[in-house]
Amino acid sequence: MSYKTLLKVKELSISFGTKKPRKEVIHNISFEIVENEILGVVGESGSGKSVTSLAIMGLLPRKTSHIEGEIIFNGKNLIEENDKALQTIRGNEIAMIFQEPMSALNPSLTCGFQVSEILRQHLKLSSSEAKKETLVLLEKVKLPRPNEILNSYPHQISGGQMQRIMIAMAIACKPKLLIADEPTTALDVTVQKEVISLLKELQEETEMSLLFISHDLGLVSEIADRVIVMYQGDIVETGKVTDLFTAPKDEYTKALLASRPTLDMRLQKLPTISSIADKSFKPLEVTPQQRALKHKYIYTQKPLLEVFNLKKEYYSNAGLFKSRSVVTAVNEVSFEVFEGETLGLVGESGCGKSTLGKTILQLEKATSGSVKYRGKEITNLSTSEIRKLRKEIQLIFQDPYSSLNPRLIIGEALIEPMQVHQIGNSRKKRKEKALALLNRVGLDDGFYHRYPHELSGGQRQRVGIARAIIMEPKLVICDESVSALDISVQAQVLNLLNELKEDFGFTYIFISHDLAVVKYMADQLLVMNSGVIEELGDADEIYANPIKEYTKKLIEAIPKGI
Repeated sequence: MSYKTLLKVKELSISFGTKKPRKEVIHNISFEIVENEILGVVGESGSGKSVTSLAIMGLLPRKTSHIEGEIIFNGKNLIEENDKALQTIRGNEIAMIFQEPMSALNPSLTCGFQVSEILRQHLKLSSSEAKKETLVLLEKVKLPRPNEILNSYPHQISGGQMQRIMIAMAIACKPKLLIADEPTTALDVTVQKEVISLLKELQEETEMSLLFISHDLGLVSEIADRVIVMYQGDIVETGKVTDLFTAPKDEYTKALLASRPTLDMRLQKLPTISSIADKSFKPLEVTPQQRALKHKYIYTQKPLLEVFNLKKEYYSNAGLFKSRSVVTAVNEVSFEVFEGETLGLVGESGCGKSTLGKTILQLEKATSGSVKYRGKEITNLSTSEIRKLRKEIQLIFQDPYSSLNPRLIIGEALIEPMQVHQIGNSRKKRKEKALALLNRVGLDDGFYHRYPHELSGGQRQRVGIARAIIMEPKLVICDESVSALDISVQAQVLNLLNELKEDFGFTYIFISHDLAVVKYMADQLLVMNSGVIEELGDADEIYANPIKEYTKKLIEAIPKGI
C-alpha cells in the first residue's frame, strides 16, 4: 500500500539574530514524512533536531528567528500561516511531546485539567464530556489509577507517569503528525522501553505519523522505519533504519554507532568521533585474563570502604489529622569497595542509589548501620572531621550546571575548594594546578575565565570532574555523571574517567540507571531495587547470567540496536 506525503520540508534554513549577519543553525535541509510512518531524527545537542521540530510547530520566536524554504503540511506552507491559523493546527493536526515533562506541565494545575483543557479548546467539549474523555485517554496511555492521577499535580507523580500525561495531551485530538522530542532522555531504561512500546502501539492503532527525535541511535532503531542523521545543522545521512545500522555511509553515523558501550565485549577505550576519523585507531579488547589478573591484585587488599546494614529513613511531617509516615530509602545494605576498583551501582529511579551515595558522603545522616572508611567508622564524625573526610571522598554530580555557581568563573570554582582545604601554599600555585587540571580533562587555558553558561553540557561535566579530582581524593562517587550527555560526549567522559583512574589511582562508585554504561565501567556490580540489594557480584558474570528477575528486566530493557 502506498501512502501520500503528509509533511514535506524543502530547502529549510533557519537563522537567529535581529541584525545581519544572522547566525544560521539549519542549512538548507530537505526531508519528508509519509502517512503512517515513523521517521527518526538522530543527532547530538546542537545538531538542529529540536529547532527543526519547533519550526514545524510554528513555535520559533518571529522577532529573532528567520526561516527560509518551505514546510508543507497537508498542502499548506506552515511558514506562511499566521498565528491564529497555526493555533488551530497545533494540538489538533500536529502535536508535540516535549523533552522535559516537569517544565512542560503547569505545576499549579492538576494533570486531569491540563489534558481536558486541550479537549475543551479544540473539540469544544463540555466539562463533563472532557473529563470522561480524559479518563479514557489516561487509560489508553496505561496510567495506573486514572481517577487518582486525574486529580494529582505533576509533582505528585513519577517522571514516567508525567511523560504519559504529555502523551495523553498530545494524542487527545487524534493528530495526523506527532512530534516526540527526546521523550525518554531522563527516564530509566525500563520506563524508556515502556514509553517506546506505548508510542509504537498508539501509532499503529491511530495510523498517525511520528517524528521521533533522539541522540541515541540504538533507541531510534527500536521504533523508526526510516532515519535521518543530523550534524551541525545539516542532514549527513538518510535511509531505512536497517540499512543505516548495517551499512552506515557517513563517518559521523559510524562514530555515533561505535561510541555506545558494546554489550558483548569490554573495550579498553571507547571509540569517539575524533578517534574514528583517525584511521589508525583500533579498539582494543580487555581480555578475561587481563581482567582476572587485575582483580587478583585488587581483591587481596583490605577494603577501602565497608558498608554494613546501612539504613536511611525519611519521615513525612505529621499533619493535624495525619500520622507521621516513614519511607525507607536504603534498607539494611551491606557491601565493600576495594582500592582501585570501580563498583557499579545500578537501579531505577527511586531505588535508593543516590541516597546511598549521599549517606556514604555524610551529606545525609544514616538512620542505623555502619560505614567504615579505611577501617574508621564515619557515621558519628563531628562537623570538622566530616570536612576533612570530604577531601578523601568526592562526588561528581549528575547535573554539572546546577552544581556550579553561575556567578563564579571556572577558574574560581576550581581554586575555591583548594583554599578551603589548604591545598597549595599560594594563589599562584593553585592557579597553576587549576590550569593543569583543565588541560588534563581536555579544556584549554581559555576556559579558566569562562562562566558555566558559556560551556556545553560535556564541557561543564569535565569541569565537574576537574573540581572533584583537584582535591586528590581516594574515593570518587559518580552520581549519574554521564546520563544527560550525548552518546559521543559520553564516550569521551567515560574514557577520561578511566584514564584519570589509572593516572591518579582513584576508586569509583559509579551510579547509573544505564546498565550498558555501568557494565563497561565496573569491576563489581551492585543492583538495587526499592532500597535493598537485589544482586551483587562480578559485572560481566551478572550481565551474562542474571539470577534475579529484576536484573533480567533491566538487561532486557537496554536498546540493543539492530
